[in-house]
Amino acid sequence: MRLRMWTYDVAREQCPTYEYLRKLCRLTLDSGYNAIGLYLEHRFEYPSAPWIAGKGALTPDVVKLIQQDFPDLQIIPFINLLGHFEGFLYTEGGQDYAKERFKGMQADPNNAEFLSFCHRLIDDTVQIFSSNLIHIGGDETQQLGGTDEEKTQTYAHHFGPLADYVIQKGRTPGVWGDMFHEHPQALESLPKETVVFDWQYFKSPEHTSRLFRDQGFRTVFCPAIHTYNAAWCHLPQSERNVREHAEAAERLGVEGVCVTTWECGLFGNYNTILPAIEASGKILAEAQAEKDRAYPLENATHAEDIAVYAKETNADIFLQAYLKHGETSEEWARILGCELPAQGGEWAFSGIRSRMKSRMFLYSNPFLFWLRNGKDILYGPGGITELAERASAFATNADQRGVCSLIAKSVEFLFHVEKASQAYAEGHPGTAITCLSPCRQIFDELEKVAHATHLNSCGSLADAHRCRAAKRHVEEVIHRIKQYGDGSLGYLPSFDTIIHPKFIPHDQANWWLINSWANE
Repeated sequence: MRLRMWTYDVAREQCPTYEYLRKLCRLTLDSGYNAIGLYLEHRFEYPSAPWIAGKGALTPDVVKLIQQDFPDLQIIPFINLLGHFEGFLYTEGGQDYAKERFKGMQADPNNAEFLSFCHRLIDDTVQIFSSNLIHIGGDETQQLGGTDEEKTQTYAHHFGPLADYVIQKGRTPGVWGDMFHEHPQALESLPKETVVFDWQYFKSPEHTSRLFRDQGFRTVFCPAIHTYNAAWCHLPQSERNVREHAEAAERLGVEGVCVTTWECGLFGNYNTILPAIEASGKILAEAQAEKDRAYPLENATHAEDIAVYAKETNADIFLQAYLKHGETSEEWARILGCELPAQGGEWAFSGIRSRMKSRMFLYSNPFLFWLRNGKDILYGPGGITELAERASAFATNADQRGVCSLIAKSVEFLFHVEKASQAYAEGHPGTAITCLSPCRQIFDELEKVAHATHLNSCGSLADAHRCRAAKRHVEEVIHRIKQYGDGSLGYLPSFDTIIHPKFIPHDQANWWLINSWANE
């Protein structure tokens, strides 16, 4: 394969410094890759959009220095010019580009000002990055609107000319392939120089890529390190996904493989998955020896693909990579990457973002984790806290211990809330408050983990604030129970109601809940 690369997801709140990028680039070359992708979205200081760069965003000066330091490494920019534009849309200066006001993550392809903005972003990228390949995005554009034919035309009329514009600048355009599967006729608009990135995180790309290969497009296969759907990382499924893509790439002679890594916000930590990235590089390098293996999943449904992956237990190469990073690091990774998912329920392999991370931190209401997952975890097989503590004993650094704390503290939160709900229902508001009080300390401790992740691996600045928001809501619920837990309203709001951010005294019917339009 010509292209062996992995993507660093800068867009998910990462704050890459020059020193940290040097570390990643050195690891990239040492692991057998010849390129690294920087997935940027709004986390880059585009000269044409000075209003977009938040604190810690990647700068042009850092990119130029890194390119000078690593002339043998292709540093490929990934920008998104339609979907996944939310960082622009929800920042003052970019809201007029939105397809729908304060909804979704897609810009409006029929907006002439947006098209002009896309050209400026391409101009910036070409001026700063020396890579021949410029990836312009195109995935998950679910707000195109209209009939299927109209959606196809809209998509084609947007990305065809943008790809041509990249070519006019003397570079090669890259696009994601998923929306072309939905609108295959849109491929007719793409210049044949375009490289199509076919991402398949739950099966081999051998069959899906035929659409692109048969029409003469150079194709890159894109597996994933499964972190976004895990409390930490699903190691066996990640190793299988990378191996399938690497072997199919060799067998079919495609352009290459791009190992993707996503969403190291929400307490993700890049330092803890670097051995998996190293191991993936080894798999790509050794793929030719296994290229005759077949994975017949052509007619499987998405759910069936996930079910097949969920049964995977082999992570030998990944675990060997962890062993190189500390005598006990392999056991730490095995516990959290293999044994924890085997507990099932919330911890099992799935096709969606981790419910624990989302419900604890993303929505400013950690009680959602108890409301939706508490019963299953607290009255299920159990042992998650003990498992996290056992993993912590094998941890070799603060990054690994932080992952263990995240899991253990999240389960501890559930225990406190469950006891509080029982005391509240039994008419003991004082006891309920006593049960909830330790939750404040939980989020104080997790905020320290978030700060350490930012310092050690240039991670999210938002996670610390998410912990503060969660703590504030716990304190608000404690205040509500003090005020209304004695029945002073003439009725006792249900515990599910009083913990909700939209709770209003005397709204006994929860109108904000039963009227669907109220949340629009």
